[in-house]
Amino acid sequence: MNEQDVTVYVSSATPSAIASKVNGYFIVRGEKIKYKAIAFGRIGGHNVNVKIAKSNERKLRKMGIDPEELIIKVQRKMVVGDMIMPKIKNKME
Repeated sequence: MNEQDVTVYVSSATPSAIASKVNGYFIVRGEKIKYKAIAFGRIGGHNVNVKIAKSNERKLRKMGIDPEELIIKVQRKMVVGDMIMPKIKNKME
């Protein structure tokens, strides 16, 4: 599986001075997998930590997909801005 096989969507983001909480989902092989993430952009450069539910990890394994490898691809896509973000309201406004 390559990175073009997964599309990442951001449903909401709550920014703060140090990190942002991000919720969304990604589509892989027609399956929608929800995630929660923390995005950092300061010391050490940009980084995103994506988490999915254990039930979704099991679903991915049944599909023949390594969840850890897929999450790394999702994180990489988010760091480089390769994601779909509908117009979301900034919760700090």
